[in-house]
Formats: sequence, C-alpha cells, structure tokens
Amino acid sequence: MLAPVPRPPGSLAVRCSRALLSPRSRLSLLALLLLTAATLVVLYEPQRMFTSGWPPHTSGAGAVLLFGLAYGVCAAAFVPRPVLNLAAGALFGSAAGLTGALAGTVLGAGIAFTLGRFLGQDALRPFVRGRWLTAADGQLSRHGFRSMLAIRLFPGVPFAAANYCAAVSRMGYVPFLLATALGSLPNTAAYVVAGAQAGSPGSPAFLFSSGFIVLSGLGGAVVAWRKRHRLRAAVPAAGAEREPVLK
Repeated sequence: MLAPVPRPPGSLAVRCSRALLSPRSRLSLLALLLLTAATLVVLYEPQRMFTSGWPPHTSGAGAVLLFGLAYGVCAAAFVPRPVLNLAAGALFGSAAGLTGALAGTVLGAGIAFTLGRFLGQDALRPFVRGRWLTAADGQLSRHGFRSMLAIRLFPGVPFAAANYCAAVSRMGYVPFLLATALGSLPNTAAYVVAGAQAGSPGSPAFLFSSGFIVLSGLGGAVVAWRKRHRLRAAVPAAGAEREPVLK
C-alpha cells in the first residue's frame, strides 16, 4: 500500500489566497462594496448633511478641505454630484465652493477608478465583446484623454459609469484624472454658482449658470447621438479589415 504523498506546508493557505485574490473574487468584492454604498446612500441620504449646513464647527480652508474629502467619498458612493455642487456653492460661495467641489470630483473619480482597476478589470476584460463594447473600449484605451474630456464636458454618461468604464479599459491614471479635472470644471462651476446665487434667482449670475446647465445637457445629448453613429460606422469597418481576403 502506497503511503499518501505529503502536501507541501502552506499549500492550503496558498490555494486559499489564490482563490481570494482571483479576478472573480475581487469582482464580487467590488460588487459588494458598490451595493453597500448604494444602500447606505438610499437609507441615510448623506447629501442632507451638506444642505443642512455641514460642517457646523469648522470654517475657512479647513471646512473646504473637509467638504472636498466628504464630497469625494459621497461621489464614489453614488450621491448625485449636482446636489453636492449646489451645496458647495450654498455653503462656501462661488470661489471656495468651486475649489472644494472640483477637488471632491477628482477624488471621487480617483476612488472609483482605483476600485474598478484593481477589483474589476481582470474579471471584466474578457467580457469586452460585441461591437459597442469593443468600440467604446478601443476609444477609451487609445484616445483616453480626449474621450474622457468630451464625456466630462458634455454630461450625458453618468459620472460613476464613466469612472468604471475607464477603469476596465487600458486608460492611464494621469490622463483620466487630468481629463476629469478639466472637463468637469465648466459644469461644476455652473452648479456651484447656481447654489451660491440660489437666494437671488433673478440675478444675472444665477440665470447664466442655469442656462449653461441646460445648454450643456442638450450639448451632451447631441454629442452622444453623433458618437453613437460614428461608433456604428467604425465597427463594421474595423471588422471588414480583419476579414481574410479570399483568392
């Protein structure tokens, strides 16, 4: 009778660690984190702490810094950015409010991008199939900065969706964060000014910022429509190039 072959020490731990760090396990962890964040937002509505005058015991640069940090966490947890931007203007005014809101926007995008890149990319990359997903992934991977800049300038794609799509693609951190900062500036400024001038709805600043918000939304719809048709035309052309020539 043959004696059982002894297993090397630590083999069970190695297998367990590999299972826990596998792409599917990391994707499951990401899904759990996102579900938990969405549930907390629905149950506790953290945006209320901004509209009610948070933070109550701080002022000046410290308050703006705390606001930016809290903004980033809330934005990554699916709190609507327009609400946060309006609150930034109402709490701190146009200049300081824009500083806190823009810093929070970049922080929230960075958090989501990091989570998507390290927890979801390896598991989701094999599913990037079909003409729409392939075309979108190619656009973000090859022309990441200008694609993300257009997405941020013309808000048609939800903030969280853009973050995680970019994370699954091969876009780099620097182009993503830089495009987010530059592209989010005009729309964020419009909401912040609207929040700062909410007490004077007839003021030129409020009317201008409100008009810009409406026009940017319409512009985003037009850009999304044109982009869709360009992708539809580009994908069959790319497929035709890959087909072998029969002689």
